[in-house]
Amino acid sequence: MTEATPGLMTYTTARERPFDPPDELTRAREELPIHRMIYADGHEGWLITGWALARAVLAHPSFSTRPELLHPPIQQRLINLQEIRKQPGFFLRMDPPEHTRFRRLLTGQFTVRRMKQLEPRIAQITEDRLDAMEREGGPLDLVQSFALPIPSLVICELLGVPYDDRERFHADSAVMLNLQSTPEQIRAAIDDLLDYLRALIKRKRAEPTDDLLGGLVEGGELDDEELAGVGLLLLVAGHETTANMLGLGTFALLTNPRQLAAVRDDPAVVENAVEELLRYLTIIHIGPMRTALEDVDLDGHLIRAGEVVTIAAAVANRDPEKFGDSETLDVTRSAHGHLTFGHGVHQCLGQQLARTEMRIAYPALLRRFPGLRLAVPPQDVPMRSDMSIYGVHRLPVTW
Repeated sequence: MTEATPGLMTYTTARERPFDPPDELTRAREELPIHRMIYADGHEGWLITGWALARAVLAHPSFSTRPELLHPPIQQRLINLQEIRKQPGFFLRMDPPEHTRFRRLLTGQFTVRRMKQLEPRIAQITEDRLDAMEREGGPLDLVQSFALPIPSLVICELLGVPYDDRERFHADSAVMLNLQSTPEQIRAAIDDLLDYLRALIKRKRAEPTDDLLGGLVEGGELDDEELAGVGLLLLVAGHETTANMLGLGTFALLTNPRQLAAVRDDPAVVENAVEELLRYLTIIHIGPMRTALEDVDLDGHLIRAGEVVTIAAAVANRDPEKFGDSETLDVTRSAHGHLTFGHGVHQCLGQQLARTEMRIAYPALLRRFPGLRLAVPPQDVPMRSDMSIYGVHRLPVTW
């Protein structure tokens, strides 16, 4: 185990295998569910690797998500924290009651009922992509041909963002999420996307539209800067997360033929399969993180006010005390309770949308192309170890 000073761990994102969290963090969980950790800027805080403690922190009102209170577990993360704190409307990094104000305006757009209404359109978008793949023929990159276009078009239509502008927001998103980006590069990408959204919001004020952003404009409760911040968060999170789950999840299934066959052949398995892939793969590469606003006793450990807690979600989701045989991908298990979408007031707003997209896309892909297979050896698939959201950069497949 790496120690920066006696008794203190350091965080790592180095994965030895494509579908597993870093061995060092797994070993830490096997020893204890909570450890002292030194952060990249010298702050002495905490690392949580156990499921029960992770869930407790995420639900606890005395832990804050405000970026100005956080410290970076790795050096590159400092850049993202510094830039995010400046933007109004980025409600992911707000505490109640400020967070509640934004959440209240948006919750109705992402309910289970609303997703049921969207299912036919998501299914049509999926079929259109499969038709395009069939015309193109293999081998092809499943990320560019399937995993990225589906959630991108869905979130564009939901928000009211022209899909023709996707290259711009795809490029800006990639810079924002790249752990090697410089502060100047991240600031430029954020500014470019905010400028784009400001112009879009201005057009919606002049010519009202029947979509999520148009409804927020008409509602009049948010100013233009807040609307741009909300739009940035929903646009980036709304396509990057599901795209990476579709790519990485397909890769995992292609290397587990029995699990793939179950998803392809048994509709009753699909709901559990999506939850299990979310648990097993956990594309949250770093965190989530919280800061104690006051002294908190956490299972006998005193977390002092101002100390930062980093949750290793990928490791917590493999906790055998919560999930039996946790290191095995089993699409028939009930994996509900995983922390991939978080927990508590900051639980992912778009989780029902992501679930709906995956429940439609995985079986549709596998049924359309029953001979789907990797076009390169598994070890040659490039992984997103350099990004805040884990996944595959490319997934060459054929059939």
